[in-house]
Amino acid sequence: MRKILFGVVVTLIILFTFKYCGDQKDDKITLQENTALIREQIKNVGKLVVTEGHFSEVFTYKNSKAVFADLIEAKKQAIVIVNADVTIGYDLSLIEYEIDELNKTLRIISIPKEEIKINPDFEYYDIQADFLNQFEAKDYNAIKETVNKSLMKKIEASDLKSNAQNRLISELAKFYILTNSMGWTLEYNQNPIESSEELQSLKL
Repeated sequence: MRKILFGVVVTLIILFTFKYCGDQKDDKITLQENTALIREQIKNVGKLVVTEGHFSEVFTYKNSKAVFADLIEAKKQAIVIVNADVTIGYDLSLIEYEIDELNKTLRIISIPKEEIKINPDFEYYDIQADFLNQFEAKDYNAIKETVNKSLMKKIEASDLKSNAQNRLISELAKFYILTNSMGWTLEYNQNPIESSEELQSLKL
């Protein structure tokens, strides 16, 4: 009788061992599949999220210098019309992240700063220059520098940056949806993201 009971116990131990090992193997496979899926999702959104805008400006450029021992003032001026296409975006392929398989957590460590690209088109009208103060390359460079500074102020005052950030957050929401559906946690700046609404209040 003892031998029978001993045999039953040994059999049960063996069955439970096989089941435990099988469950552990299944969990490991699932974990690896989830990790691969997260990496693939990050790779898929690794594109430039872009917001576009258009700005127009009219400038009057003036310059004068004294010649002949300050006896004569030589002047030059031009009217400049600028049409500029502006793009603001984030290169998501530069996102720094780590995957903590043990704690089932995707940690976004850093998000790249926005990229601002200004493509201006210059048209010059009513160019006037005295013989002793002709237009030179440095004048055109000064005009471009002035235009870029003015456009940057307009960009800062516009909603282009906020629009680009909203598009960024919509991409990050994909990470939250994915990790949440798999029972994982999404973290940014060491803070867990527990709802889509929390993404909207992120300080990027």
